[in-house]
Amino acid sequence: MKDATTHIIRVEALSIGYKGKRSTIVSEDISMQANLGELIAVVGGNGAGKSTLLRTLAKIQPPLKGTITLGADSLDQLSPQKLATKISLVLTAPIATRNLTVEELVAIARQPYTNWLGMLTDTDIAVVNAALQQVDIEALRHRKCYELSDGQLQRVMIARALAQDTDIIILDEPTTHLDIYHKAKILKLLKDIASKTKKIVIFSTHEIELALQLCDQMLVMQGNTSVYGTPKALIASRSFHSLFPDDLIDFDAQAQRFTIKE
Repeated sequence: MKDATTHIIRVEALSIGYKGKRSTIVSEDISMQANLGELIAVVGGNGAGKSTLLRTLAKIQPPLKGTITLGADSLDQLSPQKLATKISLVLTAPIATRNLTVEELVAIARQPYTNWLGMLTDTDIAVVNAALQQVDIEALRHRKCYELSDGQLQRVMIARALAQDTDIIILDEPTTHLDIYHKAKILKLLKDIASKTKKIVIFSTHEIELALQLCDQMLVMQGNTSVYGTPKALIASRSFHSLFPDDLIDFDAQAQRFTIKE
């Protein structure tokens, strides 16, 4: 069993953006660390760099500056095969395999562990079954993915991430297109996954008020600055008061919610 006091992911002085003839910095000087069992939200306005940060953490795009370490390993030194055993990723882009059944889609996550023929072992099948059970979609296992609602499909994608059996799960806006009930249900599911399976779950979201109630840590991104801490500490430091322009909305620290100005 891993030592839960060890930072499994550590980000130090990170600058993110896009490389080209002239690099474009989206956000800089990002520092954060996470332990097993923590649920972490990345919040900020449109264009703050939330998705860019998650893609950088998942090594989809390179950092402009700074370091990212996973346990004792530097992210830039990990091969794609090794990285697939450490981080699972759920993006907002439509999946290209909606004609697969739920069970088939979740089973794809076992690819980093299968032999060269891609054959599932009894262990792989057991992991897939456990993932389906954990997100309560066993009854959907033989349904085609195109037949599912947005909420059901999001659970399938979370099950696939679980079946990949990594310490870190990264999700980009997992509650997009869901109503408030299903938003809360998905985020509560992520909280349960983090606490019960001792995984680090990092997700970007616009559901700041829900994140305040459920998360262990939050990263607040604003312009070229960011601040990281517990919801309680971030509220005390007034990090949410300046998150959006103050001409229309304000943050009520006591109620932990945003209000419209009269």
